[in-house]
Amino acid sequence: MPCKLSVNVNAIAYLRNRRNLPWPSVEDLCRVALDAGAAGITVHPRPDERHIRRTDVTDICRLLRKQYPGREFNIEGFPDESFLRLVEDARPDQVTLVPDDPAQTTSDHGWNIAANRDRLRSVIARLHHGNMRVSLFIDPVPDLVEQAREAGADRVEIFTGPYGGAANPEDARREFDKVVATGQAATRSGLGLNAGHDLTCANLPALVAALPQLQEVSIGHAVTADALMYGMAEAVRRFRAAIGDV
Repeated sequence: MPCKLSVNVNAIAYLRNRRNLPWPSVEDLCRVALDAGAAGITVHPRPDERHIRRTDVTDICRLLRKQYPGREFNIEGFPDESFLRLVEDARPDQVTLVPDDPAQTTSDHGWNIAANRDRLRSVIARLHHGNMRVSLFIDPVPDLVEQAREAGADRVEIFTGPYGGAANPEDARREFDKVVATGQAATRSGLGLNAGHDLTCANLPALVAALPQLQEVSIGHAVTADALMYGMAEAVRRFRAAIGDV
């Protein structure tokens, strides 16, 4: 089964919020991405609502359920009580738990699972009670996979920033090997596999070829950047081609 693309629309919301105007419309651009074949939509609401707002979560949830049944909604975030109540109201298909500090501009590291084991187990059990799939955001370290499984996660999302943002081919190869080793560990542990951060049409094909079990890539910055050049629909089609979802 080919890897699927979930379009992260945080950057669109961030652009809208710069002027506090209703455009660009997050909902309308979600619709364009879905019409171009995106398998789902990802959002990462933060407490200060500097990009995705709680109202966006409601609007996107309604859009997917009414007009795009079968497409997935993935909500990322740090599992404080406010976030947990938000996802329990929305009931997305997947919740991706990330260890972000509220002041971070973007996710830049995965969970220290050992230090947060009890909390993660409790949160994951709570989300499972609501019939939501849970993915843990982890660094590309194979030993973390078994820890994620023991905490109850259904999937892991490998943080691919060091691979995607590598400054030279040698660094890229080293980080690529870490991602692949971690993905292979996920398969051995029976966990589903997602990936995200700084993935582009240029660096995705090698990753998908090395990890044919990769189920989902969640991409926002690069899709939005390409949409400025090619339009959102063509950007989605280009990324779908890069992951073999054609």
